[in-house]
Amino acid sequence: MRPGSGRRAAVLASAVVVAVLVLGGWALVAARNGHGGHPGHTAANREPHRTTPSASPRPSSQASRATFTIDWVGDMTFGTLNDWPPDGTGSLLDDVRSHLHSDLTMGNLETAVGDLPMSKCAPGETDCYEFETPDYTAMDLKRDGFSAVNVANNHTLDAGYAGEANTNKVLRAAGLAYAGRPGQITYLTRNGIKIALLGFAPWPYDADALDIPAAEALVRKAKQHAQVVIVMEHLGAEGDTAQHVRPGTEWYLGQDRGNSLAFTHGVIDAGADLVVGSGPHVLRGFQWYHHHLIAYSLGNFCGYDTLGLDSITSVSAILHITLGAQGQFVRGSITPLRLVSPGIPQVDPSRAAIGVINSLSEEDFGGHGAAHITAGGVIEPTGA
Repeated sequence: MRPGSGRRAAVLASAVVVAVLVLGGWALVAARNGHGGHPGHTAANREPHRTTPSASPRPSSQASRATFTIDWVGDMTFGTLNDWPPDGTGSLLDDVRSHLHSDLTMGNLETAVGDLPMSKCAPGETDCYEFETPDYTAMDLKRDGFSAVNVANNHTLDAGYAGEANTNKVLRAAGLAYAGRPGQITYLTRNGIKIALLGFAPWPYDADALDIPAAEALVRKAKQHAQVVIVMEHLGAEGDTAQHVRPGTEWYLGQDRGNSLAFTHGVIDAGADLVVGSGPHVLRGFQWYHHHLIAYSLGNFCGYDTLGLDSITSVSAILHITLGAQGQFVRGSITPLRLVSPGIPQVDPSRAAIGVINSLSEEDFGGHGAAHITAGGVIEPTGA
């Protein structure tokens, strides 16, 4: 070894140690600040593109205080093939448009969209109804404030599978989200809150509400990827005699129309935060179940020459709900409506819907979570 080489080696070794310590310290600081590899590139920035929904992140304290508003309306039809409102389908909502102003306005689209031949009802068949509305209805709904619709109902195939495909295409083109096809989960974000929408009805061509275990599994899957899960259901018998929610299976025209109590309670047990309903064409009661609200039916919202307008089927409402970032109920209210000929919704000065919902809630649920609405239309947050 040459003279001085030992000292140079020692100095070199010391420099290496210092460099390692410095670099290690920088890496530790970078890691604590969410950086790695190169300054300014977060782990999120480097994460590969996901083609499936990511798991819900743990919200910050500020995010956990975020809320979003929902409007839900019941059944919507706009006429039948070539029998549509002369001023356009959007004209049906002129009198209530100002009451549709939420972050997420939704309703049950109980019609095919397009101008295809209707094929559900056989010639001369009674007790069979088929509806179709023109393509522009989707853009009308979007302009009226709607964000999403439920397409799971007994009018899915009124124009056959071609009509179903056209409905999907037109809704997508209008930027109107939809849910209710078999296995479908629709994800949206409002005010930084990730929301999953699911629609169900008791028919195999929709997400099938008769298969409650499968529905529960779909809700659990949605809950893995969203902070809030909302279920839209189209269940129950129809008409003047179908206002009450009863235990067990409901039948109508010989068809199994589902078990409303078992279904709604099952999807909430699986993780749903709110259940909103349609189908009976009349108002039904509201129920609290494990601190989550179930609005079993909001009745008819609009129906140009298609829906009943008697003293029961003409009474309707808009449901207004605010939910928190974890699906918790914050506040709620209704706007009472009444449909007038030929199926146009108007704000009801008599506010009949409040008394109807309260009576039905008490009769059907009593001490098992009956919701109550004040004279001013506010849903009391008893949250049983």
